[in-house]
Amino acid sequence: MAKETKAQRVERIKKEKDGLDVLQDIYLYAVTGEEVDPEDIDRFKWYGMYTQNKNLQADDDNTLYFMLRVKLEGGQLTLPQLKIVSEISEKYARGTADFTTRQDLQFHFIKVVDLPEIFRLLDTVGLSSIFAAGDVPRNVVSCPINGIDHEEIADVRETVDKLNEAFKGNRVFSNLPRKYKVGVNGCSKNCMHHEIQDVSFNAVKQENGRVQFAVSVGGGLASNKRVANHIGYVTPSQVVPAAKAITKIYRDHGLREKRNKARLGHLIEEWGIEKFVEELQASLTFKIKEPNEIEYTNSRFREHFGIHQSKQKGKSYIGCALNSGHIGVEGLNDLIELFEKYGATALKSTVTQNIIILDANSDTAEEFAKELEKVNIYPYPSNFRARVQACTGIDFCKFAISETKGVAKRLVDHLENKFPDFGERVSISVNGCPNSCAHPHIVDLGFMGTKVKKDGKTVTGFELLVGGFLEGDKSQFNQKTGIKFAVEDVNENVEEIINEYIASEHSSFHDFIITKAK
Repeated sequence: MAKETKAQRVERIKKEKDGLDVLQDIYLYAVTGEEVDPEDIDRFKWYGMYTQNKNLQADDDNTLYFMLRVKLEGGQLTLPQLKIVSEISEKYARGTADFTTRQDLQFHFIKVVDLPEIFRLLDTVGLSSIFAAGDVPRNVVSCPINGIDHEEIADVRETVDKLNEAFKGNRVFSNLPRKYKVGVNGCSKNCMHHEIQDVSFNAVKQENGRVQFAVSVGGGLASNKRVANHIGYVTPSQVVPAAKAITKIYRDHGLREKRNKARLGHLIEEWGIEKFVEELQASLTFKIKEPNEIEYTNSRFREHFGIHQSKQKGKSYIGCALNSGHIGVEGLNDLIELFEKYGATALKSTVTQNIIILDANSDTAEEFAKELEKVNIYPYPSNFRARVQACTGIDFCKFAISETKGVAKRLVDHLENKFPDFGERVSISVNGCPNSCAHPHIVDLGFMGTKVKKDGKTVTGFELLVGGFLEGDKSQFNQKTGIKFAVEDVNENVEEIINEYIASEHSSFHDFIITKAK
């Protein structure tokens, strides 16, 4: 009898027991202390959990630890929610906490025995981990300053809420071929990166002043590295039914035979966009309006750092950079203390692993910002710190080859020291493996974890990718340079690239790095 392929195994597991039904088993495992069935470990993903690497685990510690991802719907964390996630971090996650590129928050060192209490705590403040992972619709991403930005095209908070409500824990969508990512944009800068979402809806103001949503499908990174296809327009009231219809097509026709060919973009490649749109149109009671060309902001300029006046009278929002999403219990507690001191009530995370404080009092916002800087939360980040991202890395991820968060921090510190007056944004992504969790294909400098040779020995390191950016159909993915170096040599290699640019005749680092990619 032929051995099951990875795809066959996952499909069988999902068919035999829906991922949503593992919750009762989680509680049973927590009470009995029984060893978790390997097939249930796969189903744990439906509640946001992955087993973690044992890299930081003591040799005599045989505990099965998990990473737990908590969905922040709309990217939001209120002050009461901050207090709860801080408590979880301190009591159950060894002080870990990181913001993700999906506007989620994740913890490490989570034990099964603690899950009932963790779930209870999350529930007390309206948070959950349902569908934060697994072959399901993930958190719907959007602009973090929806509703308070003077320059926004539309306030899409209600639409985001409706989509999350339509998907969350819904058995109709609990067995998709692979993960499935949806975004809604009302931001004038398109900061949620529609080009790499499976499905996205971008607000566009028509000549008559009405807002319609441009529908794009099939975007992605890693094995599904492609820019989403713009297929037409829907009205605001048609966004949710259109999203459901697209998801059902994907559910019923997605290519389940191979895991690395099972994303929506792969189905579109297989069918062709014309057939996909025909199938979609046949399932709708309304007609999608014809597509046309749209100009989008280059991803270099999709940010909201600093202090800005809010639409809310007397309030400002403060966009802040973190260290590639790392916050930890100390950072959470610093935020809680400063929120209480300055009367702020909520923040939102971004798709670039940063945060925005939503409702600072305008008359004390500058003072607030200065105190944030003192606790390593940066309202006015350097041109190297502003756009650095990193995945979980070898400390916790079973797929990683190289360290990431520490590499990113050391690199930023080094570049700030070497080039304190550098005048251009440089986007950087540090990835521990060849996957794309920190989006290395859409930045100036992408680092992909790999094994390299140094002094005759095989060591952990990175391959350098350069020249990626997003800008609608003008988008360009990073190109491999063939340059590889050990982890400890990252700083000097990037320093050399910056010096090479400074000595060149190029008018911008962006142009220089794109030339280097050719």
